[in-house]
Amino acid sequence: MSETIEYAREDAGQPPSLHPPYASTVARSPRQPLVRIPQTLTETTGPADWSRLMGGAMADLTKQHAGEPLGQRIIVSGRVLDEAGRPVPNTVVEIWQANAAGRYIHKKDQWDAPLDPNFTGAGRVITDTEGRYRYVTVRPGAYPWKNHHNAWRPSHIHLSLLGPAFATRLVTQMYFPDDPLIPIDPIAGAVPEPYRQRMVSRFDLATTQPEWALGYLFDIVLRGPAATPMGL
Repeated sequence: MSETIEYAREDAGQPPSLHPPYASTVARSPRQPLVRIPQTLTETTGPADWSRLMGGAMADLTKQHAGEPLGQRIIVSGRVLDEAGRPVPNTVVEIWQANAAGRYIHKKDQWDAPLDPNFTGAGRVITDTEGRYRYVTVRPGAYPWKNHHNAWRPSHIHLSLLGPAFATRLVTQMYFPDDPLIPIDPIAGAVPEPYRQRMVSRFDLATTQPEWALGYLFDIVLRGPAATPMGL
């Protein structure tokens, strides 16, 4: 039998379920007390080795087609950590993103920016024993999204994390440190400062490869006082 539970207090570092400047939250945020539904075995368990279920890594998004995609090649790497700073291994880190022109391969994306036949925009890796992940991709472009007048989304990469059970999925976004659109983006703005900076990657010269790709670091903290904002 289900039971009703009170809303959990919104954590200061996490986006609220209702943030009116981000118009979609007005329609989809809950209006009634939550109903607890007992979890089943298939939700509280998962495979010991995700690669057996999901296949091999898709860590280089620039090598998925016959040619090189257009745009600035970048390397995005980091670690998945728990609240004590300990590495979290065997975590699926999926990404999806727009191409360098700001266009997704999706039927609902009707912006007239060009699609890139050499770029799908989806990747998947599993963290190693030190919680590390690494992608090669291109920097996504900004795009209009009709949330409000003259609304443009900053360049960003979506990340989905899946831990030891199917019910542990978390979703967040990574931004770039030099993007002037971040302060005026309602989705980024759902997370107040200084917590918003936890979604901004850090340019890293050590990760950058000469004459080939710029490097960015983005660690993901799953919980605790330094947790990465989730649900975006």
